[in-house]
Amino acid sequence: MTTLITTRGGTRRYGARHRWTVLSVGVGAQASFSAMFSGIPVTAVSMRSGYHLSLGSLGLVLSCLGLGVAASDIAWGVLTDRWGDRRVLLLGLTATGALLAVMAVAVTPSEHAGVALLAVCLLAAGALGGSVNGASGRAVMTWFADGERGLAMSVRQTAIPIGGAVGVALLPWLAERYGFRAVYAVPAVFCLLAAAATWRWLHGPGPEAATAAPEPGPSPLRRWDVWRVALASGLLTVPQFAVLSFTAVFLHDVKGAGAALASLTVLIAQLGGGAARIWTGRRTDRRGGRRTWIRAIGALSGVVMAAAAVLTHAPTPVTVAALAAGGLLANSWHGIAYTEIAALAGAARAGTALGLEGTACFASGFLTPLLVPVVLAVASWEAVWGLAAFAALLAVPLVPRQALTGR
Repeated sequence: MTTLITTRGGTRRYGARHRWTVLSVGVGAQASFSAMFSGIPVTAVSMRSGYHLSLGSLGLVLSCLGLGVAASDIAWGVLTDRWGDRRVLLLGLTATGALLAVMAVAVTPSEHAGVALLAVCLLAAGALGGSVNGASGRAVMTWFADGERGLAMSVRQTAIPIGGAVGVALLPWLAERYGFRAVYAVPAVFCLLAAAATWRWLHGPGPEAATAAPEPGPSPLRRWDVWRVALASGLLTVPQFAVLSFTAVFLHDVKGAGAALASLTVLIAQLGGGAARIWTGRRTDRRGGRRTWIRAIGALSGVVMAAAAVLTHAPTPVTVAALAAGGLLANSWHGIAYTEIAALAGAARAGTALGLEGTACFASGFLTPLLVPVVLAVASWEAVWGLAAFAALLAVPLVPRQALTGR
């Protein structure tokens, strides 16, 4: 496969190896957004005190990130199928970086920013940054053959916990040491650097690959098998966001622990989940069974989160271990689920399918931070972790059973 790109300096030829460069750019784009998306919620304790938020207001503000992605992901996916991944990534990353830069200047506690302004800005950040989900995924689908897509998509999806781990480790420290001006400025730089890399290195495959892609069939939005994978993924996202968004608050309020322990817990979940994504992606490329693996991970996630509910008032190391394990499993299925839904739709419609997947996942990312304070108001932290377990178990029968010859 060779791609010819005409520039002012002449025509450049990109061979099959360029697919790894494309994957690297996709990883960078996904990681830059994830550092902001995952890191900001872990500043919850500093955000609550700095902006003078109630627990309910905090949940609303944090949920706006997920709402922004959920509201925009299908539209970004459709635009990606029409405009191409390069244009969409350039637009989304540049706009996200610019917005975060504005927030660093004008939407900080020292600028007396209120709940409404903060919520609107985080909603917009999620909506703009969500462009990376479908666009980078479609680039992977068009450059990699089916026998490599599981690994490639899992590597791309691993950028989410890796970038998230950077954000989780860095942003709470920045919030405590330098304030929210730095919390917004650093991810802004990440997004703008990713946009520059996209402009320089991300190019589409050549005519040979384009003609090899399957012809567009019915829209993924009209196929129940595609919807089942997306809805199951949305349910599996509930324990992920419960651990990500409220571990810091839980450990602070119940265990009297500081932000360092919360960051460590989420860090283990993110990095362990990233490693599991790569392993399952590679294994399913060789042996198939992506749907079977999604079902198995859902069952295990449910069992471990149920254990976390039972161990809520156990010694802190035991509780932390259960939450870290539950978070790890809740972060481990994404690569194979995104690969499966894109494969069901076909490369020509992958952007739309991945947009639907992102919408389902980030809708859960919006609803989970809203539900947790409600559950706490009427019940307890045991009920919070129990709800996460129930959602994961409910996802298992939704995933279509594996076809005998399918991956």
